[in-house]
Amino acid sequence: MIKTVVFDVGETLISETRIWSRWAERLGVSAFTLMGALGGMAALDRPHSDAFELVRPGFDLAREEAAWERDDPHGMRNTFDAGDLYPDVREALAAIRAAGYQVIIAGNQPERAYDALVALDLPADSVHTSEGWGVSKPEPGFFAKVAAVAGHEPAAILYVGDRLDNDVLPARAAGMRTALLKRGPWGYLHAERPQAGAADVIAGDLHALLPALDALT
Repeated sequence: MIKTVVFDVGETLISETRIWSRWAERLGVSAFTLMGALGGMAALDRPHSDAFELVRPGFDLAREEAAWERDDPHGMRNTFDAGDLYPDVREALAAIRAAGYQVIIAGNQPERAYDALVALDLPADSVHTSEGWGVSKPEPGFFAKVAAVAGHEPAAILYVGDRLDNDVLPARAAGMRTALLKRGPWGYLHAERPQAGAADVIAGDLHALLPALDALT
């Protein structure tokens, strides 16, 4: 029986459109160019950092982030706020929680994203970031942390994310049930792959999860 539903962050709860648009402006290219490069990396199973390297050879992420913070200390830069939430998030999470499931947010995010997530005041029991934990997806240690904070055996956990490589396949390997969300470039691309059959659920939005949970339990 599923007792806990755990949500990824980027392109699961948060639309990254504005973040990538700000990155494009920072890098001096059009948003279309950078997002097209990102789509190419997603299709080739290459990390998104390769898109930065493509448009700016020799790109150093840590150095650029530090420079950006110096240049615009009070700006949004590469973070998010309530305006970046997908429209189904609050209602869907609230419904899942009201149905008696524990709701946890845990994704590959820098530690500063913790404050941004908490400020959203989402209907969740706890919020966690990979940097805060010191381990990132798809490492098994990340999913061990998920199980530890949930307080349940992995089989009682449904992990929800938009990627096969970072979400569905490693969560399944950890013994969890999984949902692949068709959202964002990775979500749409990965839902078309044969490996998508490894997911217990393929959902077009978060509202589809509660009926699927009823079926899984």
